[in-house]
Amino acid sequence: MKGERLDRLLARLGLGSRKEVARLVRAGRVLVTGEAVRDPGFHVPEEAEVRLDGKPLLLRRHHHVLLHKPGGYVTSRAEGPSVYALLQGFPTRDLSPVGRLDKDAEGLLLFTTDGELLHRLTHPRHKVKKRYLVHLEKPVNPEDQRAFREGILLEGRKTLPAELIPLKDPTWAEVVLLEGRFHQVKRMFLARGNRVVYLKRLALGPLALGDLPRGEARPLTPGEEAALYQAVGLSPESASRGLT
Repeated sequence: MKGERLDRLLARLGLGSRKEVARLVRAGRVLVTGEAVRDPGFHVPEEAEVRLDGKPLLLRRHHHVLLHKPGGYVTSRAEGPSVYALLQGFPTRDLSPVGRLDKDAEGLLLFTTDGELLHRLTHPRHKVKKRYLVHLEKPVNPEDQRAFREGILLEGRKTLPAELIPLKDPTWAEVVLLEGRFHQVKRMFLARGNRVVYLKRLALGPLALGDLPRGEARPLTPGEEAALYQAVGLSPESASRGLT
């Protein structure tokens, strides 16, 4: 059975767009099982050894992409403008978002091809922390903080305990959730008689948005990937098929 095209494989590894990695291949910088391959359309056998500039590449069974979502984009394929338009050079056909961000929200949005990882990251049982920055119509008060800690009734079911941390200007705050219900942050504040006017996700479990520019995407580093798998009780080795 034919393997994956070389240019698509290299692009999935985050080494550039299909055009960019094709130039690497045509320059003779890529070796497959010790032989220089100059055809970007070459199909790489499943267990082949692939090197770039003499360095072995880790061929991924699963792929994970971190996006700094800007406002105005929907977390959907069917509508537009879609966040998938921002994932140039990545295998968008295979990537699924880990949770969603509203069209007007910004911040960290993770995509993965690993269905089990996605399930564990989004299931409340695993209590993966999600940290948000919010701007509110009214200042946060101690009663709001207590209500977040104790849980707020939404559609007949209390939310899991959440942290509400006012900033120097109390109309700004950070919120840490252990679950991800539909529009949860906005609905929790509405239940307290307040309204969110700006929402940005800063972190998901061990992953932080950092200084990734708005609208840009990047693959996870090996360290980030390992920490993510460990956070939900999975082995990081399940994401790869070994050094090649």
